[in-house]
Amino acid sequence: MSAINSYVPQLSLRWVHVWRRNFLVWKKLAIPSVLGNLADPMIYMFGLGYGLGSLMPQVNGGSYISFLAGGTLCASTMNAATFESLYSGFSRMHVQRTWEAIMNAPVALDDVVAGELVWSATKALLSGTAILIVIIALGLAHTPYLVAVLPVIFLAGLTFSALALIMTALAPSYDFFMYYFTLFITPMTLLSGVFFPLSQLPAPLQVAAQFLPLSHAVSLIRPLLAGEIPPNAGLHVAVLIGIALIAFAVALRLARRRLLK
Repeated sequence: MSAINSYVPQLSLRWVHVWRRNFLVWKKLAIPSVLGNLADPMIYMFGLGYGLGSLMPQVNGGSYISFLAGGTLCASTMNAATFESLYSGFSRMHVQRTWEAIMNAPVALDDVVAGELVWSATKALLSGTAILIVIIALGLAHTPYLVAVLPVIFLAGLTFSALALIMTALAPSYDFFMYYFTLFITPMTLLSGVFFPLSQLPAPLQVAAQFLPLSHAVSLIRPLLAGEIPPNAGLHVAVLIGIALIAFAVALRLARRRLLK
């Protein structure tokens, strides 16, 4: 029973203060931060969408750049949440020891980790919203379901932030994160339908893709941008929520072992 309890979060509303602290720090550099998060996805979308797209037939009944827009939005959400939880989170936890300083106040480690989780998802939402505005301005999405895209972005941000926090709790240094990107993030980006339909993959890889959280985010957001209700939407949402909860519990357990031993 004690082993099970070690994975159960002991949360209070004090995590909101951790979130607010990170937001106030970010607000000082908000514009450069948003513009920086826009650069890579826009390069991919314009370079591949207009360049490679001009050489390709329609994909799923639409232009390639419209197809790419949904995948780019999901991949950018993943990257924003991942970078924040890895590099910024590690800096606050290990280098600057901000987490320990916060815990000198009546704020438990569980609340600190929860605040980091929600903040990373919030930053992913802010970045994703900026990309969505560009997509709408380009005329690549104009549907009544656009409002449903924002909660999906936030949910995806929670999922990828929770996964990244596991690596943050394990990492001895910043260099450790290259393994995570090389062995997990990059392959997932290529196998989750971001740049081409999953049907183009060999059958075993199509099956493997169903276990990747990015695939489920893409399966939700791309149809919404096209004005369609995603097939099996409940399943995709449930998978993302399940991964987020399990990953957060594991990250919290590892953080407790590292900082409270």
